[in-house]
Amino acid sequence: MATTGRTAADIAASVERDLHARELAPGDALPPVRALAAELGVNANTVAAAYRTLRERGIVETHGRAGTRIRARPATIRRNDLGPQVPPGTRDLSNGEPDPVLLPSPVFPEPSDWRPLYRDGALYEPFAEAARTVLRAGGVGGAHLAATSGALDGIERALTAHLRPGDQVAVEDPGWGNLLDLLAALNLTPRPIPVDDDGPDPVATEAALRAGARAMVVTTRAQNPTGACVSAERAAELRPILAAHPHVVLLEDDHGNDISGLDMHTLTGVGIHWAHIRSASKAYGPDLRCAVLAGDAVTVDRIGGRQRLGPGWVSHVLQHAVAHAWTDPEVAERIRFARRTYRVRRTRLIDALRARGVASVGRTGINVWIEVPDETTAVAGLLARGWVVAPGSRFRITSAPGLRITVATLTAEETERLADAVALAVRTGVGRQTR
Repeated sequence: MATTGRTAADIAASVERDLHARELAPGDALPPVRALAAELGVNANTVAAAYRTLRERGIVETHGRAGTRIRARPATIRRNDLGPQVPPGTRDLSNGEPDPVLLPSPVFPEPSDWRPLYRDGALYEPFAEAARTVLRAGGVGGAHLAATSGALDGIERALTAHLRPGDQVAVEDPGWGNLLDLLAALNLTPRPIPVDDDGPDPVATEAALRAGARAMVVTTRAQNPTGACVSAERAAELRPILAAHPHVVLLEDDHGNDISGLDMHTLTGVGIHWAHIRSASKAYGPDLRCAVLAGDAVTVDRIGGRQRLGPGWVSHVLQHAVAHAWTDPEVAERIRFARRTYRVRRTRLIDALRARGVASVGRTGINVWIEVPDETTAVAGLLARGWVVAPGSRFRITSAPGLRITVATLTAEETERLADAVALAVRTGVGRQTR
């Protein structure tokens, strides 16, 4: 690393250039403020301002006395550069992808009948009708709708419609790594909420809201990475807590929806501002960059107005494909088959691990979460045996170390071998930790 510059902007730009040139890597430490200031011959406040700019852009994070480091997933690096390295001959169970064999084929409109223009509305009416039907089945109101380019796009638009940099956001811990990256890029502060099989912990939720969290993001089911699903009992506990803080913006993420395997218990409608986002990606295809966002009138109007100034709208072609997927009986049967298949693959691994004395969770969705004594040792041990899994550090704030294993394509024969490898890797981690 050869950081240069005389101004805060130049120093920050130099760090970004080093990152893109791979002279800096995720996790690398930056020099202490005073040391870099002396090296560059500038005031320490100039370097501090540069580091602050990098932090606000989601590129670095500060760890008190541990100093400033490049984030594990900095906001300026492309998605394809963020995942773990997958050596030839290894089995990749780290990616969180659905099984492509189980995805239905998208149906697009006939070109001869398709002539939408700028004057047409942002919402494709058949998509809105289909969305209202599936939302109503889950108890979510559909009076005000928007189409967004997937779940994370909807979450970002809802957050920026109400929050300012520095605001606290209550999030599940462990939780979705991409959401944590987004909060860093928006300069929002995550407030961790422990999560179990039934969803966010009520006591911790109340504490977070009392401490000033301006928003809360909840995964209704197929929680990433643990597979948690908000139960009816947990929803009944959380609603009065949210009702006591009506100005907290509630965001519900139902990315797993029809492949989850359990009913949804919504928390929406309790406070003043809320948004429920139902994505098509996991169940119907990641390339269908389309989700429906239902919310209160103000939230949806702000999202629609800002969207109009940027992309304008989500393509009606994509909205057509999702509307068809949500209403076609043959697609529904294919989704039911996928749901059953994912359940078998999850429970088969969980049972195999239990037989070997390893506890794991995966109530819904396509992932299994395993707490481990030492992530680095466990990940390395599995890699040595031919398995690539996701280290829990991507998903954690203060929760215990763990591994996320995506079971979407895991076969029965592979399950036994994987369970043996996990059990050995976990035992190795315990031995190293206690020495």
